[in-house]
Amino acid sequence: MHASASRRSANPPMEFPCIDKIESRQRDLSAGPEPTYEKVVTGYSVYSHPEPFVCDHGGLLSNFEIAYESWGTLNSDKSNAILIHTGLSGSSHAHSHAKNTNPGWWEKFIGPGLAIDTNKYFVMCTNVIGGCYGSTGPGSVDPATGKRYATTFPLLTVNDMVRAQFHLLDHLGIQKLHASVGSSMGGMQSLCAAALHSERVGRLITISACARSHPYSIALRFAQRQVLMADPNFNRGFYYDSVPPHIGMKLAREIATVTYRSGPEWELRFGRRRRAPDTPPALCPDFLIETYLDHQSERFCLQYDANSLLYVSKAMDMFDISESVTRRLEQQRSRAASELSANPDMQGSAVNGTVCMNVNEQPQSKTGQSDLETDAEIMDDLVKGVKNAMQPTLVLGVQSDILFPVKQQKEIADILRRAGNKRVTYYELDAMYGHDTFLIDVANVGAAIKGHLENTIDP
Repeated sequence: MHASASRRSANPPMEFPCIDKIESRQRDLSAGPEPTYEKVVTGYSVYSHPEPFVCDHGGLLSNFEIAYESWGTLNSDKSNAILIHTGLSGSSHAHSHAKNTNPGWWEKFIGPGLAIDTNKYFVMCTNVIGGCYGSTGPGSVDPATGKRYATTFPLLTVNDMVRAQFHLLDHLGIQKLHASVGSSMGGMQSLCAAALHSERVGRLITISACARSHPYSIALRFAQRQVLMADPNFNRGFYYDSVPPHIGMKLAREIATVTYRSGPEWELRFGRRRRAPDTPPALCPDFLIETYLDHQSERFCLQYDANSLLYVSKAMDMFDISESVTRRLEQQRSRAASELSANPDMQGSAVNGTVCMNVNEQPQSKTGQSDLETDAEIMDDLVKGVKNAMQPTLVLGVQSDILFPVKQQKEIADILRRAGNKRVTYYELDAMYGHDTFLIDVANVGAAIKGHLENTIDP
């Protein structure tokens, strides 16, 4: 043996306590039961829709359920209802109540005398279809097979989510909402509800959202899905009887968390401070910002279903309120529904593509994203997409938001005004909290919401 080969390195090997922790967690998951996401949120009501539900891309749910919670009292003519739409991983638990006293994700915004005043309004929030907190999603049991859907679950659109919500409103006898309110993906849903069900929405509030997903946010969500699907335990989505893709979910959440906050806030909270400044630097979490990301992602990764993250985030990517896109989706759904009607035996199968194997064979109309279209044509398509949304509207953006920049909020306000809506109010907040401002800035966001909801102008 050559003399140099027997020498020891002059440097000791690095230690990796973060990897040790992950490996320990993996062993625990291998030995124990799988996460039960439905137990993360409790105390909700469930609406069961017994009829087949054909999705925009042609997939079929033979039935579905929506988890929802409510606060306040519905008045005699059912005209005081407010529907709150959630972000990507949001549950129906926006506020505490007797059946679930834990604080909700919008706890300080909802309640007697607050921004959304439960002394005046009957307030509702749902978990979207595709989610994992009580509504039908990839983790639900497919009645055709008796097994969880996993990735046989059909692709969804934001429009699908909203159509399902309106089935719930029909069930409750609510013909017209006082307001449709949402932030982030919820803002997409809120805009969609106002544009596609305009006669049933009295007021519109959209916060930190968009009229169409732009390449930057699509890229960020794509990166999250890629690291999730690269987890060895992902198994193409069929992980429910085994170890869940814990590592992939953790990394995906770390990427997401970077996009939810802002540099100025982190500069103030963490700066360049290290967890243990008197110790040598480490490749595991070392700076305080790194320990924060590690903690937040670890806490989240077993509280939300990985498949729901894939499906719901993809629906966000595909969102585009343009007239041509809406028309194309309606045509696809109509063709799939016709095929279902002609072949009723297909109702027993909810496997993605079974019902609609030919829905995309027809030439597609413009999608608003073609390189052959001019900016003017794209804007005109968006304007036509909101031509029916004439409600009093509040559009709220945050200057430090990197995920849904204020440019996209201005675009929403602009297309609504160009469509003829003369009651559009646009606010731009100079807050340091980034995209998560809608969760944190109770004073400013809450005041804007309260003012818009209580405006006495007849919508």
